[in-house]
Amino acid sequence: MLGRTLQEVSEALKQGLVTPTELCQRCLSLIKKTKILNAYITVSEEVALKQAEESEKRYKKGHSLGDLDGIPVAVKDNFSTAGIETTCASNMLKGYVPPYNATVVQKLLDQGALLMGKTNLDEFAMGSGSTDGIFGPVKNPWSYSKQYREKRKQKSHGESEDSHWLITGGSSGGSAAAVSAFTCFAALGSDTGGSTRNPAAHCGVVGLKPSYGLVSRHGLIPLVNSMDVPGILTRCVDDAAIVLGILAGHDPKDSTTIQDPVKPFTLPSLTDMSKLCIGIPKEYLTPELSSEVQSLWSKAANLFESEGAKVIEVSLPHTSYSIVCYHVLCTSEVASNMARFDGLEYGHRCDTDVSTEAMYAATRREGFNDVVRGRILSGNFFLLKENYENYFVKAQKVRRLIAHDFVNVFNSGVDVLLTPTTLSEAVPHTEFIREDNRTRSAQDDLFTQAVNMAGLPAVSVPMALSSQGLPIGLQFIGRAFCDQQLLTVAKWFEKQVQFPVIQLQELMDDCSSIFENEKLASVSLK
Repeated sequence: MLGRTLQEVSEALKQGLVTPTELCQRCLSLIKKTKILNAYITVSEEVALKQAEESEKRYKKGHSLGDLDGIPVAVKDNFSTAGIETTCASNMLKGYVPPYNATVVQKLLDQGALLMGKTNLDEFAMGSGSTDGIFGPVKNPWSYSKQYREKRKQKSHGESEDSHWLITGGSSGGSAAAVSAFTCFAALGSDTGGSTRNPAAHCGVVGLKPSYGLVSRHGLIPLVNSMDVPGILTRCVDDAAIVLGILAGHDPKDSTTIQDPVKPFTLPSLTDMSKLCIGIPKEYLTPELSSEVQSLWSKAANLFESEGAKVIEVSLPHTSYSIVCYHVLCTSEVASNMARFDGLEYGHRCDTDVSTEAMYAATRREGFNDVVRGRILSGNFFLLKENYENYFVKAQKVRRLIAHDFVNVFNSGVDVLLTPTTLSEAVPHTEFIREDNRTRSAQDDLFTQAVNMAGLPAVSVPMALSSQGLPIGLQFIGRAFCDQQLLTVAKWFEKQVQFPVIQLQELMDDCSSIFENEKLASVSLK
């Protein structure tokens, strides 16, 4: 049952083939079995079981709240959850319990979703490996998959298996691992420069970054206000569309959300491909791109072409400036946002009482890790009076040019852009930590951050396994607020490629029960 899609399980719940409590208990037991992944910071067992009980009562009365009623979900630990600790994987917020829910969390709960827990991340979502939080790194479920283990056995001679676990990507690695390992059916991540799409690609799941302004940021602890978007991680594109339909829409608490009402939507099946135009940005063919990813990217383009779509090479001329521009804008906004953590109102406070200044300094030194402190220092440098025009203002102008590149391409008749999500498949942790966070983020955000600067929707869809038996994902980028069209194309692609299911027998002794079919034989999908 846990290996099913959100839609199928929702149908099974409606038909009484499984109860919310049974589903919740299975997920909780799986969270315990996959503890080695370190995907969760907090497991909200009591809360989830109580929510399941309420959901069960509703189903018995025939008053289900919708598709998410009784469905286990997880939330990245930088979204505020009332009564549940929200840490951002930082000493600064260890023990902080928010008094309110983030809008997206509230919307999930209003639909009857069961909150399994809060997922692990890089501290304050700054990173691309989910390795830099105070609760330790997240391990990629594919490290323990039959597919990867078999390939490793052929190559390794006497190396210890456990030292070779892989990173999940980041910063929403906990959410991606939670969905990939079947401990929930959907999870919330956040996406500032690729933090939902990057781990989705490495963990073989679907990662959606909606258009900026479509989904409320209220209650998402901010990194870069002008780029942050709540992201959605699921095991298939249809599930992402269901969750987006529930989360999207105006929020009076977030002035950047759109004013128009958004109706939940179902994705149509693409039949006539001849009207579709796919753009391939030539600047994304970089020397660092692995040959396997490049070959799959070409295969995907050929697949669209062979089915009748028009595939053309397009140019996004300012791509080479985007990483530098992103770094300046990102660190500047980080410096501004992190000023709120001063030890006075909430979060960590040091014991120093020599003076207010000394207390501020000691609190921030103890509360933030090197990565966060480094970004604050860079940001404050760019915002100094003598540097402001040369760095921050100039970066804003370049950002406008980058956004304009996308506008020009979409105005030329292109419907969706097809690009890689990451440079390669997931790498072992030992290899990942050879480079510092700053270098890693610059490499890993290469194909993803320009979308955040332009406010466009993008989705990473798993395409195939590499020669090592690891997932490789490709990214689709759509026009602003054409999220439905983007997901429709992504759904067609997903159906064509038939990405294999992860086999985690070694991690869970009773893995077979996850995919049991006997109860589900009679589920009819309407």
